[in-house]
Amino acid sequence: MQDYPHTYLVAAAAKSAGNVTLSSPGLPDLESAAPAEFGGPGDEWSPETLLVAAVADCFILSFKAIAKASDLDWHALSCNVDGVLEKVEKVTRFTGFNIRAALEVPEGTRESKAERLLEMAEKHCLITNSLIADSHLEAEVRISSAAAKTQATSHERSAP
Repeated sequence: MQDYPHTYLVAAAAKSAGNVTLSSPGLPDLESAAPAEFGGPGDEWSPETLLVAAVADCFILSFKAIAKASDLDWHALSCNVDGVLEKVEKVTRFTGFNIRAALEVPEGTRESKAERLLEMAEKHCLITNSLIADSHLEAEVRISSAAAKTQATSHERSAP
């Protein structure tokens, strides 16, 4: 890992009609447009969907790093994130992110450890930590055995 601070460069360009092209050194370009809710076509990534995607991506990448450091064996992790956009005191902003995660672990795994690591991933996600909106995690740990039970937990984090 590099020393802090880290700097990330993204350029955006558009003509009077058409999509916005996002670019960053060494990465493929990405097309963006306003979402359907704001009169856009609804068939491209938008700033809103990109932000919600960043929350989901950061949660999983945070979990991967924490699970590796904690020697947790796991098979698969998926999550769905709902970002809630509202008008608060005449300002449109995201007011919350609901993260629903499902983790599959091998038989013999301590479910409590897996749940704790999911909660740590939500707590240490640098994207949600950088936003003023609250995030809420609903996590499910599934053992990779038909006879094993599943367990769900819930964890909430308020913005700083």
